[in-house]
Amino acid sequence: MQDPSRTPTFNLKVVVRETGLKPDTLRVWEKRYGIPNPERTSGGHRLYSQRDIDILKWLMARQKEGMRISQAVNLWQQLEAEGKDPLESPASAAAPIASQTQTDLSLEGGDALTKLRQAWVAACLTFDRTQADQVLNQAFALYAVETVCLKVLVEGLVQVGQGWYEGEISVQQEHFASALAVRRINALIAASPAPTRGGRILIACPPEEEHTVSLLLVNLFLRRQGWDVIYLGANVPIDRLQTTITTVKPDLVISAAQLLTTAASLLEMSQVIQKAQVPFAFGGAIFNRSPDLRKHIPGHFMSEKLEEVPQQVERWLTSVVSLSVNVKTKPTDPAYPPALANFARHQRQIETDLAAMVKHTPINPDEVAAANRRLSDHITAALKLGKLESVNIELDWVKGLMSFHNVPPDQLNIYINAYCQAARRHLDPEGEPIIAWLERLANKGEAA
Repeated sequence: MQDPSRTPTFNLKVVVRETGLKPDTLRVWEKRYGIPNPERTSGGHRLYSQRDIDILKWLMARQKEGMRISQAVNLWQQLEAEGKDPLESPASAAAPIASQTQTDLSLEGGDALTKLRQAWVAACLTFDRTQADQVLNQAFALYAVETVCLKVLVEGLVQVGQGWYEGEISVQQEHFASALAVRRINALIAASPAPTRGGRILIACPPEEEHTVSLLLVNLFLRRQGWDVIYLGANVPIDRLQTTITTVKPDLVISAAQLLTTAASLLEMSQVIQKAQVPFAFGGAIFNRSPDLRKHIPGHFMSEKLEEVPQQVERWLTSVVSLSVNVKTKPTDPAYPPALANFARHQRQIETDLAAMVKHTPINPDEVAAANRRLSDHITAALKLGKLESVNIELDWVKGLMSFHNVPPDQLNIYINAYCQAARRHLDPEGEPIIAWLERLANKGEAA
C-alpha cells in the first residue's frame, strides 16, 4: 500500500504557503539539487506530496542551524545512502563526527554535550574547520540552538581561553576558535525569522570593546523570540550615537563590557542614552567580577547568565510598568574627579621617572612602556567608574598570567613599588586617592 504522505496532492501555491519559500527558490533547488522532485500533471504543472513539503522544511531547519543549502542537501543524501530516513530520526540529522573524535553520543544530558564540546575544541586546536563544523552540525541536530550556543560554543571558548591563559594554547588557536564561533553565530542570525513582535532593541558594544560573542548571542536569542533587533557590532563610537537612537527609535538599548577600560566607555555611552530618554540595559564579565561597578552605571544590569537575558528582556518589554530611564547611581567620591585631572596632567612625568627607576631591575625594559599604558588606562577607567580598587582585579589576573608563564611574581611587586614612588613624587595633593591606593597595593605585595 502506498504511503499517503508520498501521494502528489499539492500545487505550487500550497507549498509556498506552507514553507514560506519563493517559487523561484523551489525551482532552483529542484533544478540544481533534484530536491524536491515533484510529479507533473498532464498540463505540466508541479504536484507535491506531503513528504516533499516535510523535506523542504527539514532543509530549511538545517539552514537555520547555519548550514548552506548545498550542505543540507548533501547531508540528506548521505543519510539516505546509509538507509536512514532523516524525517524519522531528528537526532541523525547532522553529519557524523569524524572517526578520530567519534564518541558515544547516545548518552543523555550533559555527558553528550561535554563530548560534543570537547570534540569541537579539539577540532579548533588542530585548525580543522571542516571537523569543527561537523561537530556543530551534530550538536544542532541533537539540541536546541540556545543550548548548543551556550554549552558548546561559549563553554568551549571559555575552555580555550583558559588554556591560553595557562600557556597551553597559542594565540593563533584561540583566535581561530573565536572566529569559527562568531562565523556560526552570524550564520544563525542571518537565518533567523523576520520580526513578529512590536518592540525594537538596539545592541552595540561600547568604544574599544572588541569582544562580541556575548552580545551576538543576545542578538540571536532575542531574534529567535521574534524581537526586531538592530545590531551595531564592536567598538561603536559614541559620536552621533544619539542621532542613531533618534533614527532607530529603540524601546531598549543593550550593551556589554568585558574589561575595566571598556566599562568606562560603557559608562559614557549610558549617559548619552539616558539623555536620549531610552531605557538602557548592560552586562559583561567585568560587572560579574566586580559587582560594585554596576551601581555606577545609569542602567539596568541584565544577568550574570546569558541564558537568563531573553526572559529578562521579555519581562521588561511586556510589563505594564515602563522600564525606568532615569536610574539612580551611586555617587562618585568627590575626590575622584580632581584626582583624575591631576593624574592626566602628571602621567607622562610618572612614566618617565618610573622607566629610569626600573632600568637596573630584572624587569624587561621593552615591557615597561606596555605595562605603563595598561596601568594608566586602568587607573583612569577606575577613577571614572568611581572605584579604584577595581584595578586590583586586573592586577590579580596579571599575577596569574605571570605565574603560568614562569615570570617571577616579584617583578610585578618591583614595578608597583616603583610606580608608587614615582606617583608620590609627581602628583599634587589632589592625587592623594591614587597614592593611597598604590601604597595599599605595594604593602599588600610586600606582605605576599
